[in-house]
Amino acid sequence: MPADTTATLLSLLLISVVAVVALRRLNLPAILGYLAVGVVAGPHALGLVKDIHDIHLIAEFGVVFLLFMLGLEFSLTRLIAMRRAVVGMGGAQVLLTAVITGGAALMMGFSPAAAFTLAGVMTVSSTAIVIRQLGEQLEVNSRHGNNAVGILLFQDLAVIPFLIVIPVLGVSGAAGDAGNLTLEITLTLGAGVLAAIGLFFGGRWVLRPLFREIAKSRSAELFTLAVLLTVLGAGWLTNAAGLSWELGAFLAGIALSETQYKHQIEADIRPFRDVLLGLFFITIGMMLDVGGLPEIGLWVLMFLALLIAAKTAIIFLIGRAMGEAPGVALRSGLVLAQGGEFGFAMLSIASPDLMTDMQHQIVLGTVIFSMVLTPILVKYNGAIAKRVVPGYAKSRRQHNVEVRADASDVSRHVLICGFGRVGQNVARLLKSEGIDYTAIEVDPDIVQQANEAGLRVYFGNSTHLDILQSAGLDRARAVVISHLDDASTIKTIEVIRGHNRDIPVIVRTRTDEHLDRIHEAGATEVVASVYEMSLALGGHVLRTLEVPLAKILRQIQEIRQEDYAPLRHTFHGDRARDEDDFALLAPRTLKNVALVPGAAGIGKQLGVILTDHDGVVVDSINRHGIRGESPSDDVELHEGDVLTLYGSPEALDTAEQLLLTGRPD
Repeated sequence: MPADTTATLLSLLLISVVAVVALRRLNLPAILGYLAVGVVAGPHALGLVKDIHDIHLIAEFGVVFLLFMLGLEFSLTRLIAMRRAVVGMGGAQVLLTAVITGGAALMMGFSPAAAFTLAGVMTVSSTAIVIRQLGEQLEVNSRHGNNAVGILLFQDLAVIPFLIVIPVLGVSGAAGDAGNLTLEITLTLGAGVLAAIGLFFGGRWVLRPLFREIAKSRSAELFTLAVLLTVLGAGWLTNAAGLSWELGAFLAGIALSETQYKHQIEADIRPFRDVLLGLFFITIGMMLDVGGLPEIGLWVLMFLALLIAAKTAIIFLIGRAMGEAPGVALRSGLVLAQGGEFGFAMLSIASPDLMTDMQHQIVLGTVIFSMVLTPILVKYNGAIAKRVVPGYAKSRRQHNVEVRADASDVSRHVLICGFGRVGQNVARLLKSEGIDYTAIEVDPDIVQQANEAGLRVYFGNSTHLDILQSAGLDRARAVVISHLDDASTIKTIEVIRGHNRDIPVIVRTRTDEHLDRIHEAGATEVVASVYEMSLALGGHVLRTLEVPLAKILRQIQEIRQEDYAPLRHTFHGDRARDEDDFALLAPRTLKNVALVPGAAGIGKQLGVILTDHDGVVVDSINRHGIRGESPSDDVELHEGDVLTLYGSPEALDTAEQLLLTGRPD
């Protein structure tokens, strides 16, 4: 690499570190920092970088790895589970936005090829910024958060056809002849389909056995090298076939998405992706001519206003058409009203002949400034909806009224905040002792499944006092908090303590990172999973060595009373994970199976229909609202029964097929 290029890269990395640290302190996404660094350091501003060509070639690999991660996270099961938001809302949003944007571009004088590219650029939103911001606001599992995630998932998939077609547009000799252009696009799409088929079967016949053998070698370096070879090799193959590198990386990700090494691959490749993607955003920022902004400023502002208004309105109308409340539909639109990182990817692979320099600068400025506004729109989406939509605040109050009415007959109970795996296990222990409980959960799927099983679990955010009171906070004996993230845990404790200083609050946290802050917020007891595991293991070891049980229990109790202080002093090595840990065990979970009319299990005894099926436990049967736990094998199944099963995902799927069709597959 030339010395000038090396010096440029080092300068950009230094400035990026400073910018990203500053934005992190302001709780803003790192993407904005990279874009700002590019704008400031580029040839159109301070001029620290004169020629961005060499850096852009390196940075493009960031998009390649981004597409690989997208393919790696692809899940047909997830698509089916979220089909309403993904296929319904996402498909409609992409289609309507593309048609409206493309049509408007044609009316404004853009060529058909440029209009198609512009339609793709404006259709997508920023997955990275939106997901991060919603996560920090504890809104990912809210109704508008679920809608946003589903639409973003479809947008990410819709990028692939654009990545196939856009490089063909504007090619010399094709742009001026509609017949040649149509033929070229058809051949390119056909090549894309063949590449997808080839990599799909290649992944099954070559990649999976290859990674199985590599994992057996127990070499972390070899595993990482194999991942890099897969990503770049797949990209090179599709590029050699006249397609984009990004398409090959995406297909390689899909080929490896269903393997047991998925999470390990993701952990290995993420550092490469983040660094190179940061360079990509820097180069995008460098393309913006800040000196020319006064000349095109009004156009950028007009396009920016149209983009935000149009995407918000489109998603709002789609949401209303699909039965969403006005407030939820508006909030879904507001959080997705911007352009996104894949829009930059489309601009980077488009032919320079598609747009004039002025048009390119207008589009680039519109997308960049829309992403700058995104944190504000996401942060205040609820406040905007309450002001704009009449009755939105009232609908939330109505939900709380319904929860209050349903929980009105419960008293001297335990209120569980967070009904994930830990919350559900606590609920089982309480039920075994005859102690009532109510629970609050932000994941609507968990709430629905729990309600189908006859449990008192209510949808809501436990950081809000109104839902806590509706679920019976004022009548509860104790509160259990089992959130996944400590930020929502601390906020929930502060809300509870602001209302009730005396009620016992028992908290579960996964790590010791915020242990002191959780205590300071007002937790009565804090159970740190990492320490409890150590105590349990140590207790078993001491018992095996014939240390008296009373002495073991006394020692464990003393450590707990000291808030795990003796366990906090540990050595931390350089490795974040065990190099030998490549195979992840499949998680065990719950699943509800409803016996619909015609199900094979109707009229049969439970032990007969599942007699030869290992790995699944029937947790309960909910019949006409009456929940029977741990049913015996001689229970006869009836139409409408909802069986709650426990086991691995594969075993649960097989058991469901046995109950519904009588066949294991």
